[in-house]
Amino acid sequence: MNSNVIPTSPPRRSPNILITGTPGTGKTTTSEMVALAAGLEKVTVGDLVKERNLHDGYNEDFDTYWLNEDKVVDEMESMMAAGGICVDFHTCGFFPERWFDLVVVLRADTKNVYDRLEGRGYKANKINENVESEIMRVVLDEALESYQEDVVLVLDSNTVDDMETNVEKIAVLVERFREEHQHIQ
Repeated sequence: MNSNVIPTSPPRRSPNILITGTPGTGKTTTSEMVALAAGLEKVTVGDLVKERNLHDGYNEDFDTYWLNEDKVVDEMESMMAAGGICVDFHTCGFFPERWFDLVVVLRADTKNVYDRLEGRGYKANKINENVESEIMRVVLDEALESYQEDVVLVLDSNTVDDMETNVEKIAVLVERFREEHQHIQ
């Protein structure tokens, strides 16, 4: 991220943050910690997809749902308008750019990604696809193509110390945003 201020498009008093990255980079843990530390509401897109049937069926080969992006955007539109949301998802290109004041891309060493996914019981083909995605910077490149560069913040997420430091950095940016937007009704 090039600036020290989270930019915004629609007026809101509290920012919307997307925490994204390859599966196994620590998105869920980090987003839970950020939501708690910064007083944001956490939304896990994968849970919404399952709970509200925002998919087009199930992919047996990769043990996942076929995401229906239009259904997801329609479902989330109203919740994003007010601000104060921390979204956790492994991809980012289909979300409207106007939704997010900060896009955090978590990166991790491929050994960590592999070990974390293996520990979750992922199938070998799914582990390999995600390790390759991390090597190829798929999520990072998607974020840089989909959002203004000054909105994207890339953070290493290999250790508990990394995660704690990341949460502190993000919480500071959230507080700065709120101070700068406190005049908004």
